[in-house]
Amino acid sequence: MGRDIYTDDHEAFRELVRSFIAKEAAPHHAQWEKDGIVSREVWLAAGRAGLLGIEMPEEHGGGGNPDYRYYVILGEELARAGIHGPGFAVHNDINGGYLRRLCTDEQKARWLPGYCSGELITAIAMTEPAAGSDLQGIKSTAIKDGDHYVLNGSKTFISNGILADLVIVAAKTDPSAGAKGVSLLVVERGMDGFERGRNLDKIGLHAQDTAELFFKDVRVPATNLLGEEGEGFIYLMQNLARERLSIGVTAQAAAEAAFEHTLAYCKSREAFGRPIGRFQHNRFTLAEMKTELTIARTFTDQCVLKESENDLTAEEAAMLKYWNTELLKTVVDRCVQLHGGYGYMTEYPIARAYQDVRVHTIFGGTTEIMKEIIGRSMGI
Repeated sequence: MGRDIYTDDHEAFRELVRSFIAKEAAPHHAQWEKDGIVSREVWLAAGRAGLLGIEMPEEHGGGGNPDYRYYVILGEELARAGIHGPGFAVHNDINGGYLRRLCTDEQKARWLPGYCSGELITAIAMTEPAAGSDLQGIKSTAIKDGDHYVLNGSKTFISNGILADLVIVAAKTDPSAGAKGVSLLVVERGMDGFERGRNLDKIGLHAQDTAELFFKDVRVPATNLLGEEGEGFIYLMQNLARERLSIGVTAQAAAEAAFEHTLAYCKSREAFGRPIGRFQHNRFTLAEMKTELTIARTFTDQCVLKESENDLTAEEAAMLKYWNTELLKTVVDRCVQLHGGYGYMTEYPIARAYQDVRVHTIFGGTTEIMKEIIGRSMGI
């Protein structure tokens, strides 16, 4: 089934992204996996290629193009190529939404040129050791003291955490006000009292740096407040739909890639004198996956179009994130089975995918939280 959500300009951009991946990412990804982190050079190369800050104003080095489909294409191609190290989606899809909507003119002039060039890598710090899906339960505080906020607390599972130069931190500026006391502060590399813990040792996504962050009496200038004080929880809820869409989009692309690799394998691998794809059970398994992926692709593209028109709801984003990430997990598991023993060997892409995809049903809100959001939307 063909796709009709892209124009010729979008497809030309896709070719640009594929060329970038072939030149700047694919040759280095194995080393990045060993290192547990990508080089800063790939970020600078992405900036030079115009892949960062596509929606940001041209006057600040961005592309001046609010069409979300360009970010979708970048995410799709990285997922299909198995290039998960560079945290471009955190930078573009997630943090870009906060910075574009909430930055003052002074903040835009200060941060956006480096954000778009790749010189300033960003992260967002919500999750804490004792507060994951329950963002209202965060304990980090940022108490006003003159023209600064004094930030204390810790965060964990922070993507881009080691490399980040700017970190959007959710903290309570009024600890007694519950969700209404949460604000967003931008913490900059080098601020006294801001320290990074270890680069976390994960099951998969080994090339992506994921860190613990610690804040001890960090004096953050009041000019680094993002948006209005006390509105941070609302901002988080508003932007989470786009984050979940991004996860759903990449999950769909990764599942399609796993299926395509496996289909090719089933056509070439022989057992008992014929390709293994010709055995009825295997053929039926492939038919089931193709059908499920085609149905999911239709809904995914519909959600992408709605986001491009600023019309995607939180419930729709939750449905997409829930469905596509669970489908990804199921598809990859079945693809490993079809590969037999070779599916367990890490030189095969499907084995690496098996390690990498498991987290998709967890980050950005667990499947259980997605179901809760959907359930509440039905008035139950």
